Amino acid sequence: MADWRDRLGGRVTVLLTGITALLSVGIGILNITTKPSGPLVEILPPAVVQTAGFTGALTGFLLLGSAYGLRKGYRGAWYSTVLLLPLSAAQGLLQASEYSYPLVGLSLLALPIVGLNRQVFDRHVDFSLTQWASLAALVGALGYSTAGTYALRENFDGVNTLLDALYFSVVTASTVGYGDVTPAQGPSGQLAKWFALSALVLNVAAFAAALGVLFTPAIEARLTTALGRMTESDIELLERHVLVLGHGELTEPIIEELNEAGVEFLVITPDEVVTRTLRERDLNVFTADPSDEEALERAKVAKARAVVAATNNDAEDALSILTARQLNPDVAIVAAATERENENKLKRAGANTVISPASIGGHLLVESALERSDSEAVARELLSEDSDGGSAARRDADRDGSTPTDDS
Repeated sequence: MADWRDRLGGRVTVLLTGITALLSVGIGILNITTKPSGPLVEILPPAVVQTAGFTGALTGFLLLGSAYGLRKGYRGAWYSTVLLLPLSAAQGLLQASEYSYPLVGLSLLALPIVGLNRQVFDRHVDFSLTQWASLAALVGALGYSTAGTYALRENFDGVNTLLDALYFSVVTASTVGYGDVTPAQGPSGQLAKWFALSALVLNVAAFAAALGVLFTPAIEARLTTALGRMTESDIELLERHVLVLGHGELTEPIIEELNEAGVEFLVITPDEVVTRTLRERDLNVFTADPSDEEALERAKVAKARAVVAATNNDAEDALSILTARQLNPDVAIVAAATERENENKLKRAGANTVISPASIGGHLLVESALERSDSEAVARELLSEDSDGGSAARRDADRDGSTPTDDS
């Protein structure tokens, strides 16, 4: 019940933030293009009203980004939303327009709802050392050019304030070059030219590096989600994980159980639709044939703690098990047989333990119907027998030196 309330509260939070963002953008643009008319127009200075219109639109775009982050469950987006909502309400008042009143009311309404649903947004973004370094380089380059331009303001035409210096720095870093701020003519402008060259090189280099380092992982993640592939960095982290070969009706409960238990696992499936669905749930998966040696080697079957094959196709499961057993003779393999007569075939393919859900279900139904035993106790006993059988097969194989896949 609590989980349901959290989900509902999270959706309401995202919805209110998104609507507030769109309203802030729309009203900000409206107040820029039209003359405000409201009771506060005569009180507030025109410069404040006009500035509030521009900044209101900017705040709306920032709120849109926060709404997207909230949808992903990020805690950082929650913090930015808490900061931006009061700012949006204040800008709505300063815009002094009668159209701004809904924005003020909605911003104030959304703020306590966002605050009450803080626990829903618990995901964290971890920047790498390279990303922090590139971000610091970008800020440092902008700071260098801004401070230097302001210090040399007498050598520049069009620089009088710190805002002018920052404007020149951003225009230089973006390589736009409007031409309204230029080094002064004559000898006094020579130093300004040398400084402008250094600022241009540093800012362009820092901007290009930050753009590549900060946004490339996001683009790569979107591509891997669309193509159903894991990045090399994700694959390198796989160790002592569970490989789930294929996907079917029997696989979904296994995935949910592993996910709830906090066990690291990777699903290999050739179905791109299934891949996209699992990736949207933030589960490790990539599109490949689970019986392909290259796919299993890439999935680090040699370092896997266990392999599970439980689709609705026993023949495909047998091929996947056979490949996994060849690549890792010591890994524990568990399989589910759709047809009872295929249990021995899956064991010969290399499975240590084979469970037949149909046989177990039928047995439990009969026992429960005849009231001869507790169905839950019977289930535990059957699973224990299967596990003991797999362990016994392993011990026998160790004694006689045969492979663990021998079926005597």
